[in-house]
Amino acid sequence: MTDDGGKKVDVLMVGTGEYTTGYVGGKGADSDKGAGVVALTMFDLRRRGKVDRCGMCGVNGKKFPGIRDHMQRCIGDVYGGMDLTCETFPGDDAVDPRGYVEASSKFKAGDVAIIFTPDDTHFDIAMECVKHGMHVMVTKPIVQTLEHHLALAKAA
Repeated sequence: MTDDGGKKVDVLMVGTGEYTTGYVGGKGADSDKGAGVVALTMFDLRRRGKVDRCGMCGVNGKKFPGIRDHMQRCIGDVYGGMDLTCETFPGDDAVDPRGYVEASSKFKAGDVAIIFTPDDTHFDIAMECVKHGMHVMVTKPIVQTLEHHLALAKAA
């Protein structure tokens, strides 16, 4: 995950649930994704020199202290050399369903956004990230309508 010049890319993870962090309902998920998948992978790619800055965006910033503790237990204490530093949006004291707007504005063209959120939010989040020139990866389904698909493809 380096840009054309071989430089490390910055990554914004949008969504803070089971697939990203393994944190669900105030505790670790009782599944094979207890440590999450997306954050673990991004932290490992950073350890391997492919990713630089990591950001994470959800709706409820008040969950982030619990998420940080969970990630420390399930990732930091288990895997050696993992830097779990991660900018979070919104702040720890805020709830903002459109936190992705501020979050994506803090990243630059060529950075990566990975979206693991409820299906009906994919289009708006992806479009906002595309507007900032970010490369976007979205869990399936990418969008829910042909109209959204065509608009997103045109914008990208």
